[in-house]
Amino acid sequence: MAIIVDKVQKKKDIALSCRELFIEDGINSLTISQIAKIAGVGKGTIYEYFKNKEEIVFELVSLLMTEHSEKLLAEIDNIKCTKNKIKKFSEFFYNIDDYELREIYKQFISITLLNPNDEMIEFQTRSNERYYELFINIIQEGIDRNELIPESIELSKGMFMIAKGMFIISRTTRTIDDLKQELDMFIDNIFKLLEIKK
Repeated sequence: MAIIVDKVQKKKDIALSCRELFIEDGINSLTISQIAKIAGVGKGTIYEYFKNKEEIVFELVSLLMTEHSEKLLAEIDNIKCTKNKIKKFSEFFYNIDDYELREIYKQFISITLLNPNDEMIEFQTRSNERYYELFINIIQEGIDRNELIPESIELSKGMFMIAKGMFIISRTTRTIDDLKQELDMFIDNIFKLLEIKK
């Protein structure tokens, strides 16, 4: 009797087994042979599921971001104050719990910048839209609870982009020493302007 392989699960398993390898060595120095060895499969099996190393990073970042967004939603639901929800949202950029995802995401971004394809751009677009929708919903809830002025919604895209920009700057320059401190200070000062004084 033939063994039936769940190809979707097998693809996920291969990608997840390579997580630490990509974090430790980075995509550029890895070979398909190393990946196959870590995944416990032959090189041919890798090529059955992925055209190249970049596709494995893409699969991995997709899996980890889905897991991250579910966890983030649950954590944010337990926070009452809008400012603290935004701070929790921004923790991705510096907290230790999200280190692995950040490292894989940086590799994915470099692949997308150097060798973009429609599927990766579409994934980036959907991810950005999903996280931005979550961000704007947090702001809208704050407005609905009479915590924030109505104009806050008009500033939400700028706040969202600034946080992402600060993360990129912190990784590509020496101008931000403590990203948590910078983001917290930015959020605290923005909320001084947006919070309704009671």
